[in-house]
Amino acid sequence: MDQAKIRQNASLSDYLAAERTFLAWIRTGLALMGFGFVVARFGLFLAQLQSVQHAPSVQTSGLSLWFGTALIAVGVIVNLFSAWHHIRLVRELARGEAVPYRPSTQAVIIAFFLALIGLAMMIYLVSVRDSADIHSENRKELSMTPATNKGIIDTRSHHSVDETIEKLNGILQAKGITLFALVDHSGEAAKIGMKMRPTKLLIFGNPKAGTPAMLASPSTAIDLPLKILVREDDQRNVWVSYNSAAYLQRRHNIPPELLQNIAVVEALATKAGES
Repeated sequence: MDQAKIRQNASLSDYLAAERTFLAWIRTGLALMGFGFVVARFGLFLAQLQSVQHAPSVQTSGLSLWFGTALIAVGVIVNLFSAWHHIRLVRELARGEAVPYRPSTQAVIIAFFLALIGLAMMIYLVSVRDSADIHSENRKELSMTPATNKGIIDTRSHHSVDETIEKLNGILQAKGITLFALVDHSGEAAKIGMKMRPTKLLIFGNPKAGTPAMLASPSTAIDLPLKILVREDDQRNVWVSYNSAAYLQRRHNIPPELLQNIAVVEALATKAGES
């Protein structure tokens, strides 16, 4: 009798082995789909992280979305193909046909595909990191630039708010500079039942110095008379803040020869905070 036509009844262990293999492929397909979903959302996570850190926007979601979608699609294909292959194998076992052992083409294809995806993602992540490093260096350079970029200079005072105000007032009187107003922000807040750390603003100036600057650049009147803010932070440190003279010059295009007319604020703030 022709040996090829001899039929052998499959044992229970053959069916159980086929079922275990099928379930293993199902787990593989689910893992691919889950991992694909994580990869697809990775770009959105980076975008959200940049938003929280107020970092410049970097286009990172496009490639991760494609990688993730590809992995999800492969996971679906693996599950469908596994179901089809399992049904065919069970039918062959039921007919008693010999099932030749051969390397799993499905496993080899998926292994190569995952290797390609992993390589592409590695290149992608390196490129994202390089881009993030560039923006990080830019942010570092910006953070190291003087506070004059925003027009405000903060200097530490070794006295309380009231003591600093009193010292400033004495310096203004000694130099013949007029104190136009003392605004007690924290005092006004207390009147309406709100708590505020001691915060006071001095408005002062000398018409002989300020008028020429306003004549040369009328918009200077927005920031004149000069102002010094004395405030206490949450750690009870006292700060003396003022508009930088260089910033005011750039903002209003004040002629360089008139810069000294408004630069007095820096010397006043420094003396007021000295111990």
